[in-house]
Amino acid sequence: MIKLEDLKPAEGSTHKIKRVGRGRASGHGKTSCHGHNGEGQRSGCSAKVGFEGGQMPAYRRLPKLKGFKIINQRNYAEMNISALERLDITEISLVILKEMRKAHPSTDGLRILGNGEISKAITVKASYVTPQAKEKIEKAGGKVEIV
Repeated sequence: MIKLEDLKPAEGSTHKIKRVGRGRASGHGKTSCHGHNGEGQRSGCSAKVGFEGGQMPAYRRLPKLKGFKIINQRNYAEMNISALERLDITEISLVILKEMRKAHPSTDGLRILGNGEISKAITVKASYVTPQAKEKIEKAGGKVEIV
């Protein structure tokens, strides 16, 4: 049976308190574990964040770099409906546009935007087609496939 007087913390869970400023014999006397003179050893020390003792701080020494680099950025070829109207083909996809050198070889996808008008029926295979563009292509008798 466990009694109240038998309860004690688990082995190693408690530590002896460090009593500083109680004389040289304690090992924590004189400077009370704060080393020798300087701002950081004084009571109520509050050096500003980033302060380096008067030396030009790192945030002023280093160049100001704007923004950040998106590591997995997708590069899209964007085409308007008016540009599709000028092409003399019935099927449009990223592969075909790359072969015709109308899209850069490093592009990852094709986006069709709704600016302009189209009169011929074409099949479009793209990563994204705006609702206006889809409506105009289907109205002209064409077909839209999202790849």
